[in-house]
This record gives sequence, structure tokens and C-alpha cells, in this order.
Amino acid sequence: MDGRRITASPRPCCGRRVVAKKRPRGGMDGFVNSVKKLQRREIGSKRDRSFSMSDAQERFRNIHLQEEYDTHDPKGHCAMVLPFLKKRSKIIEIVAARDIVFALAQSGVCAAFSRESNRRICFLNVSPDEVIRSLFYNKNNDSLITVSVYASDNFSSLKCRTTRIEYLRRGKPDAGFALFESESLKWPGFVEFDDVNGKVLTYSAQDSIYKVFDLKNYTMLYSISDKNVQEIKISPGIMLLIFTKASGHVPLKILSIEDGTVLKSFNHLLHRNKKVDFIEQFNEKLLVKQENENLQILDVRNSELTEVSRAEFMTPSAFIFLYENQLFLTFRNRTVAVWNFRGELVTSFEDHLLWHPDCNTNNIYITSDQDLIISYCKADSDDPLSEATAGSINISNILTGKCLAKIKATERRRSDDCSCSTNCNGHGGRSCNAKKRIQASRTRSTVAEALEDITALFYDEEHNEIYTGNSFGLIHVWSN
Repeated sequence: MDGRRITASPRPCCGRRVVAKKRPRGGMDGFVNSVKKLQRREIGSKRDRSFSMSDAQERFRNIHLQEEYDTHDPKGHCAMVLPFLKKRSKIIEIVAARDIVFALAQSGVCAAFSRESNRRICFLNVSPDEVIRSLFYNKNNDSLITVSVYASDNFSSLKCRTTRIEYLRRGKPDAGFALFESESLKWPGFVEFDDVNGKVLTYSAQDSIYKVFDLKNYTMLYSISDKNVQEIKISPGIMLLIFTKASGHVPLKILSIEDGTVLKSFNHLLHRNKKVDFIEQFNEKLLVKQENENLQILDVRNSELTEVSRAEFMTPSAFIFLYENQLFLTFRNRTVAVWNFRGELVTSFEDHLLWHPDCNTNNIYITSDQDLIISYCKADSDDPLSEATAGSINISNILTGKCLAKIKATERRRSDDCSCSTNCNGHGGRSCNAKKRIQASRTRSTVAEALEDITALFYDEEHNEIYTGNSFGLIHVWSN
């Protein structure tokens, strides 16, 4: 899965703040990172590129709308539930594990669905006043971690709970146990899950202490107590500590993430009166960008500095670091680009205009091999059959920028109208057996409707299925 940060918020039902989103500016002196970090995927084994491309095209060739799930229950998930939890709400996060699809709505309701029975198993909210903020699948012990706030303390503090997937499969969401109970995760405290290193980082704002826990057994490894630390960035094997700005420079430390040992301390020179757009760490590379200045790429091992013209590299709204390929993706104005750490543009994507202007982790998935990006995009404007209100799901090769496959709405017809023609739902010929007709009969949305206003997307690599959620609280399964 991905590394993500969930920040405590005093308000329920607000948009979830995950993946290093900036915290309040008060007292931060502009050094809070203005860039949201997206999916951090584990390093996978590289395959032959030509085979990978043809394999990807084949995998997605006949993918089509197959199932529809509904997270909304007008009665609520239990008695005495909070009124806003009974309201239909858009999907903000999808996680799949062991033939179970977990869907989190913005209201704070989270439902689990079985891909075997195609029925709702249970709601994960175990108390009437629980508002779930985010989900994290911990593959180290095959469990799901929920991060929640509660009405009983005015939604002011994050509470974490872990539940074995096996218990959730049996419909027993209350069989889990609480995590990090000793930590006061009130605003602006946070918890960050880092799957790459197998660690959890918490920040208790009450006493200004950061703690690192083992993701396998949740034991605390070490703590960092320094009120001058303004931000911590995690990379494979290391952490970057960003301290309070000094006159003309910012003090930095690189720590071993395993035991907190200081590996290097240094200062990075800054323009005195310029706002810092971002400071990012990627292995031995430090990326620094100030307002209206060039991008600086510093190799912290030998202090070698590379600059990229501000005209070529404009401040993006988000990054994705690709640990496997030693590259990084930038997102700006609905477009995606791939860069190397020499400051060179490697790839521009064809036919890949993102649907949502505010790029976030919801509508983008990077495969574990880091060769494909699956995104919710604008449909072809010159396609006379495309629906104006529906987008498309694009599968593109990260290294070439080539669009390998696309799920789009070319006909306004429902999945159960499939006539076994060569243009079945616009996705190539395949025969429809009885099982598929039965499954399709439960799908109420048309392909075009299912592609409208997608608010969350997840790709199950094991089963080669895409799950999308929309603003109506519906989940759609795309499979071949």
C-alpha cells in the first residue's frame, strides 16, 4: 500500500487530510510543505518493458462494468447513530484486501463488501458516534487499521484501531483493539503510516513529541523530542528533519528510520525573504523550491547541486516518488509529468488530462511495479459518442507516457443490456455466460453513469479489478 498521514481535525465530516498535507500555518513560518505527497508504493521486481506493456494492454482489454455496491443505509449502521451518518455521502477512499472491498464515505461511514457474495458484510463503525477518517491495510499482519474521531470528545482527537481481515470477513468489526492509546493525537497531531519502511510515525502536539512504531507489532522504537522540528519527511531507510528557519538557512538532519541515529546534520542556504514552496527528501537527494526561484536538487552525500529553471519546473500541486525507477511524478493543472533527479523531463503523458483539478490520492493508483498509472481523466472531447458528464479511466505507461487502455462511456446502456456483440459495453468482444448475466443484473447504473463524478479509485492487482466510488456513495467494480 501507500504511506499516508492523517492529521487530527476538530471538525467532523471535513475532507480527510492524508499524505503529508500541510498543517496550519500559525508558527510554521512557511516551512510546512505545501505539496501533498501521494501514493508511496513498495519496490517491486522489474519486468521486461515491452512484455510489461503488452501484458498491461491484454490485462485491461476487456475490462467492463460488472458490479455495483451501495454504502448508504438510511437507517444508519446502528441504533442512535449520529444524524449526518445516515445521509448519502460521496466515497473518499477505497481499500481492497482478501476479496473484501472497503469503502469510506465522506460522512465517516465505512462499509465492507464481499467480492465472493457481492453483498455488504458489515459497517466498520463500531459505535454510534464514530466518524472514520481514513483506512490503512497492514499487510504485515493482514489487518485493517481505521483512524477515527468521536463525538464524545468533540471530534478533536484521532483514535486508531486494528482489526484482522479474518474477523471483518466474519462480520465482526468490533473484534479489533485500539492502537497508540498513550498518544494524544489532538490537533495539530497526526499519525502517518509508512508501508515502505514498515513504520508508523505519530506526533503529539500536546508535548511536541514524535514517536516511531513498528508496523508489524506496534511496539515503540524511539521518540524525537525537539520543539524546533517543523516537519518530518520519510524516505526509504531515512527520515529528514526540517527545523525552524534560521537567518538565511534552514537546519536539516537525516536520521536512520530504524533506530533514530543521526546520519548527517547540515544547513541549506535560502533566499531570506522568499517563501519555501517545498522541501522534499528522496534517498540522498534533497529537493528545495522557493517562490519564484529555480528548483534545487542537492546530493547530500557530496553537496553537488543541480538547478532547474523556474520556467521549466513550476511548483507542482503534488509529487509521487518512484523508488523503483529513481524518478518522480509531478502534478500541476490536471497534467502529469515524469522527472529524473538530474532535473530532466523524462515523460509527458498523452491523452491524460485529470478530471479533478485538486490532484489527490483518491483518483490515482500507481502499480507496485511502478510501471502503470491508473487515473480518472477527462474523456476525449472529439469523441462524438463520449458523454459530456462522464470521464474515463485511463491506464498509462509511466516510462513512455503512452495510454495503454481506457474505460470510457461510448453507449448509454446498462450492463444487463449486453447482447454478446463485438462491442459489448464498448470494450471489445467477449461471450456473456449465465453467471455474468446474473452479476450484471444487479448493476443499476449505466456505464456512463458509473463514470460520472468518480471520487475514489483503487486497483486490485491480485484480481485485476478496478474499484471506483462516486459522489452518490456507490461503488462500481470493473473487471474482465
